[in-house]
Amino acid sequence: MSSSKIVYSVDAATHVATLRLDDPPSMNAVTHEMGRAIREHAQQAQGEARALVLCGGPKAFCAGANLSTGMDLEKAIDPAFDLGIGLQEAFNPMVLALRDLSIPWISAVRGAAAGIGASLALAADLIVAGDTAYFLEAFRRIGLVPDGGSTYLLTRAVGRVRAMEMMLLGEKLPAPKALEWGLINRVVPDADVEDTAFALAVELAKGPTKALGLIRQIAWKATDTDLATSLVAEREAQRTAGRSPDFREGVQAFREKRAAKFTGQ
Repeated sequence: MSSSKIVYSVDAATHVATLRLDDPPSMNAVTHEMGRAIREHAQQAQGEARALVLCGGPKAFCAGANLSTGMDLEKAIDPAFDLGIGLQEAFNPMVLALRDLSIPWISAVRGAAAGIGASLALAADLIVAGDTAYFLEAFRRIGLVPDGGSTYLLTRAVGRVRAMEMMLLGEKLPAPKALEWGLINRVVPDADVEDTAFALAVELAKGPTKALGLIRQIAWKATDTDLATSLVAEREAQRTAGRSPDFREGVQAFREKRAAKFTGQ
């Protein structure tokens, strides 16, 4: 699956993949086809890169689901129609694929991250936003509920009370306030967003890829489990990491008092 509105590339020198939403007229609003393409390319990146950056355009990261061309509106408003089908077939698998990546990934947010666009941005391991960017749970404005994992992501990141504020009121959350709330990792000038995200991705790509993938895995598990279960998950992951060539390189570099040269193995 590919889409002319999704641009995918890999920098061979840095081992960083870039996945760009590229539909300026719609402010990068995603269709079901685009959702499938994002999933496919994210999974492709696992075999071709050691870190991934997801970005949009200068005016919008993603304005949400495309209600103009992404669906038949007359059909959608028919009470007999199940609006959840699109989530089940395109968007939910996209979110789960991003969660399950074996490499770390970063979202670079400029402008609007609204609706499922906010979900996409906030699902990343690291979130870099421009100083004029904002996050918007716009669903209530058209009588829908948050999707794309928003209810899960928001309540775990900022707590139930603040998540409720975002979802029930549907107000824009400016990037500086999102940083204050602990929802994102960096706020930089708009012009520096992608350079900052790429620099972080390069740093991640230089790291022990297998260990970073395991960190992602057990961190996601920890959001839903108790301490005892997390301890078991850490124990299993540590066994896997301890058998990797990168671990041996890390120990050797420590002994030799030099920077480790990880290969991602």
